[in-house]
Amino acid sequence: MAKKRKPPSIKGDPRIHDPHFKGPIVNRSCTDVLCCMIFILFIIAYILLGLVAWVNGDPRRVAYPTDSQGYFCGQKGTPNENKPILFYFNLLSCTSPSVVVNLQCPTRQICVSKCPERFLTYMEIQFRYRKDRNYWTYYSQFCKSAHLKPAKTLTQVLLDDDCPTAIFPSKPYLQRCFPDFSTKNGTLTVGNKTVFEDGSGKTRNAVELRAAANGINKVLDARAIGVKVFEDYATTWYWILIGLTIAMLLSWMFVILLRFTAGFLFWLFTFGVIGIIAYGIWHCYREYSSLQEQPDSHLTVYHIGIQTDISMYFQLKQTWFAFMIILCILEVFIILMLIFLRDRIRISIALLKEGSKAIGYIPTTLIYPVLTFIFLSICISYWAVIAVYLATSGVPIYKVTAPEGQCKYENKTCNPEIFNTTEIAKACPGAQCHFAFYGGKSLYHQYITTFQIFNLFIFLWLINFVIALGQCALAGAFASYYWALKKPDDIPPYPLFTAFGRAIRYHTGSLAFGSLILAVVQMFRLILEYLDKRLKEAQNNISKFLKCCLRCCFWCLEKAVKFLNRNAYVMIAIYGKNFCRSARDAFNLLMRNILKVAVMDRVTDFVLILGKILVAGCIGVLAFLLFTERLPMITEGPTSLNYYWVPLMTVIIGSYLIAHGFFSVYAMCIETIFICFLEDLERNDGSAERPYYMSQSLLKILNEQNAQTKKQ
Repeated sequence: MAKKRKPPSIKGDPRIHDPHFKGPIVNRSCTDVLCCMIFILFIIAYILLGLVAWVNGDPRRVAYPTDSQGYFCGQKGTPNENKPILFYFNLLSCTSPSVVVNLQCPTRQICVSKCPERFLTYMEIQFRYRKDRNYWTYYSQFCKSAHLKPAKTLTQVLLDDDCPTAIFPSKPYLQRCFPDFSTKNGTLTVGNKTVFEDGSGKTRNAVELRAAANGINKVLDARAIGVKVFEDYATTWYWILIGLTIAMLLSWMFVILLRFTAGFLFWLFTFGVIGIIAYGIWHCYREYSSLQEQPDSHLTVYHIGIQTDISMYFQLKQTWFAFMIILCILEVFIILMLIFLRDRIRISIALLKEGSKAIGYIPTTLIYPVLTFIFLSICISYWAVIAVYLATSGVPIYKVTAPEGQCKYENKTCNPEIFNTTEIAKACPGAQCHFAFYGGKSLYHQYITTFQIFNLFIFLWLINFVIALGQCALAGAFASYYWALKKPDDIPPYPLFTAFGRAIRYHTGSLAFGSLILAVVQMFRLILEYLDKRLKEAQNNISKFLKCCLRCCFWCLEKAVKFLNRNAYVMIAIYGKNFCRSARDAFNLLMRNILKVAVMDRVTDFVLILGKILVAGCIGVLAFLLFTERLPMITEGPTSLNYYWVPLMTVIIGSYLIAHGFFSVYAMCIETIFICFLEDLERNDGSAERPYYMSQSLLKILNEQNAQTKKQ
């Protein structure tokens, strides 16, 4: 009989006052009330922000293109109702540096009913207008006013910005007129021409026009690809649904079979790694031996120095010798770990099996990820809607744009109605006053950026809160299973529903507290990434090094906070204490069993990752054989796919996400059972007064029998 240990005495611990502790505490009180109140106030403020953004924003500004006067193209009830396409007077000016600064092309933009279909210049129209006025009728629809006549000189037209100097064949894309590019014999053409007149006396080619068009839109070729992708989805949508359904069934079967095959899968993976490393050692030795027989085998790293071509180092025998030594050390380390930690590994495998039993007794836990998905979808949708409404709040703001980018007034606000009479127009010939964005000078408009940051922060807080709520509810359900002395008879009814209600009623503040800490860390990471994107060109080697260090530190901090939070939620679900107390208890408990934690965590990760890869890989192989028509004897796949990899990747990624949803429940189950297992070992001694609550399999592995087991 194993030696009995005296359980530690902790003042105020419900486990000590109740020697027959049988599961999560029922009589609880609200925890972290202050944080709960702050969380509720932030949610109310978030709702008010949504209402204010809804009143001031206009999402039509995203759906419809806007001309130089700030009016929508194609909007019903406006003069542009029958003009849904945006037309650029001089698309060649879109190569100006101001496009990058203002995100607007420095040329007039008007709404038209259709794009031009031919090459014409304003000078040609003036010449042909005397013989046939139909030419002007066609050309004038691309002018600011169709009632004008081609009486002005080219210089006057450029100054007044009434008409384009030239038009060329175009097609609508994203409700904008873009050149009709094509390739003939490997040469880029527009309207079957490689060169054309730009209307101001210069000859331009299709390559220049393409560069200008890319200044506005870098995805001109995406239209054809998008249509083909849509066709592929329309052809294979039912096959995709079948594949995802099979992935769900496979995930379910894997969770069930893992109860019986956890040990086999672990040892298969472990010996597979040992075999791969052994092959690596043999390969390094073979390369080392072959290089030693060559005449230049005496060369070392010192002789070749620092080389940018890495393949040079693989021609040195010292390189392969170093690899061989490293792999040998790794191989010996793994083997020694397996030998000395075989009992710990057996415990981890038993926990995997125990997790499968718990999920089998509480099958509703496998449905909970659907509820989490719904909550997350609501949060993401609300955040996206508010972001759009905030971005489209305000009145049209106009700014000065200069084609040459050399005007000192460039990017200054202006009034288009009186712009030609101001000093700016005189000081900067060719400068124009065009619509830039929607904004304003009110207090609300001045803090749009702040509101966007607030929107993002609350979004992160809510996302982490939803995940925390799910972890706490699942932990409460699985803890009810563990602390049932006779399984499954002593498991309380509706354990998941009860745990979810307790988490909402008593521990909203604690969950909000942990979510807040994680949201702050994630916010700092996002700010760091944003600054990196904005200042990428201005960075030197030192700043890049510091950036990498900060990025690594925040990544590690986020992982550590997630780990501590998850274990704190388990303690909250069991004992009902506040977040800080639960996090401290969980941390101390894990530190007292750090070796068991390390082994259990790694074994669990290995098996679960293997399960995800198995599910996604099996479905991916079947989908590949189907979409490439390599299963004719079983079934015929779709024969008219443009890109078979589109539905294939959809099925693989979808299968992985489905498997991840199932195994996230499994991972939380293992985490909870492991915490309860450690608590059971520390608080009980296997006697009749304080029996172990662990299952028979864990008792067998530990070689400890409690008094009740002996009687049975």
